[in-house]
Amino acid sequence: MPVNAKIRVNFYDTDAMAVVHHANYIRWFEIGRVEYLRSIGITLNDLMEDGFVFPITEISAKFVSPGYYDDDLIIETTATELTKVKMAFNYKVYREKDGKLLVTGHSQNVYTSRETGKITRLTEKYHKKLEEAIKKERDENDV
Repeated sequence: MPVNAKIRVNFYDTDAMAVVHHANYIRWFEIGRVEYLRSIGITLNDLMEDGFVFPITEISAKFVSPGYYDDDLIIETTATELTKVKMAFNYKVYREKDGKLLVTGHSQNVYTSRETGKITRLTEKYHKKLEEAIKKERDENDV
């Protein structure tokens, strides 16, 4: 089940060619990822308070069509892998008024110990929620 987040393009998000600067899509992927986790009952603050941090290990974007100042955008986020050691997501960013696809993307994070910086496994407290979410994603894709 994709999770949607909505944003509006601000003037400072655009470049000298009056289109959304490409770096903003990476920031917006993070908004989508945070909203996805929130939708399944996990907050980044809770993870960090429990000693987990989650650096990005992979990120990519394919630019399809430009976005412009004041566009309302929808960031569609779908989990592709949620395990005890990593999470991966795909993204699609659409312009709301016409449904035009602007960008597709992918990211992967690993969980690391805030204390040691080494890759670590999530506790059951979080893993159970991730496991249920990825199962739901797969079940919906099989329909």
